[in-house]
Amino acid sequence: MVRTAVAFSPGHISGYFRKVAGTTPETTGSLGAGLVIDEGVRAEASAAGTSAVVVRCLGAHGEVISESAGSAPLEYVMHELGVTARVETACRLPIGAGFGLSAAALLSSITALNALFDLGMDRPAIAALAHRAEVVHNTGLGDVAACQGGGLVCRQTPGTTGTITRVPLDETVWALSFGPLPTPEVLGSAERLAQVAAACPDTCPTDLHDFFRLSRSFAEKSGLVRPEVRAALAACDAAGVPASMTMLGLGVFATGEGADEVLAAFGDPIPLRVAREGFRLLEVRP
Repeated sequence: MVRTAVAFSPGHISGYFRKVAGTTPETTGSLGAGLVIDEGVRAEASAAGTSAVVVRCLGAHGEVISESAGSAPLEYVMHELGVTARVETACRLPIGAGFGLSAAALLSSITALNALFDLGMDRPAIAALAHRAEVVHNTGLGDVAACQGGGLVCRQTPGTTGTITRVPLDETVWALSFGPLPTPEVLGSAERLAQVAAACPDTCPTDLHDFFRLSRSFAEKSGLVRPEVRAALAACDAAGVPASMTMLGLGVFATGEGADEVLAAFGDPIPLRVAREGFRLLEVRP
């Protein structure tokens, strides 16, 4: 029987952000605020003669909706760790839709690989490698830092070892995705990043209501809102429901009474609880 390590990392909805370009991947990242969510990525790693990555998207009942092979960031971390393994990741949220799943896949996979091969990495080392892989591949800037723990997160300095404040919340938000908004399209555009930076609030939210207020202001000023997102936001406004755009994703997230009913007019909203903890090892099977 093949020894297998299993780990999980929550995802993250970013409400607003500003890129900080450092001289190294470790000093590059973003400032901003977001919600760590209880849905994320589960990773299973087992030793293999040749490295392979399988990415599965699951339905509400655990059925496989789609499956693809390969992941440049995950292959990069296996090369950096000097291990060969088969890594299988699974998630129930849409990929590329602003749920921080690339960071969650890296954190859960590295955690599983660390346990599988007894590498002795601590949590800061796991997060540092995941963050470096994100920056190198232009797949994210602040999600790894956020997913080290739970709650409403404000990143006041870039990277995984900087100043991060967390407010524990026992809240549900509703999210609706209209499809992917490829992160490299924004992170790779100097003009777009300049507009985003100018829109970013220079403060941390005090509570969930304040987070939605700041996030919505950012979305409006950032130039990132697309027509389908605009229609859903307008409906939320009309109903008095706090809402904003998922960053970076073509979607909307909202909270409060009636949020699910308003978003249901545009698709199938997903209920998400604010997570209480960050990435973690689940089990090692002999």
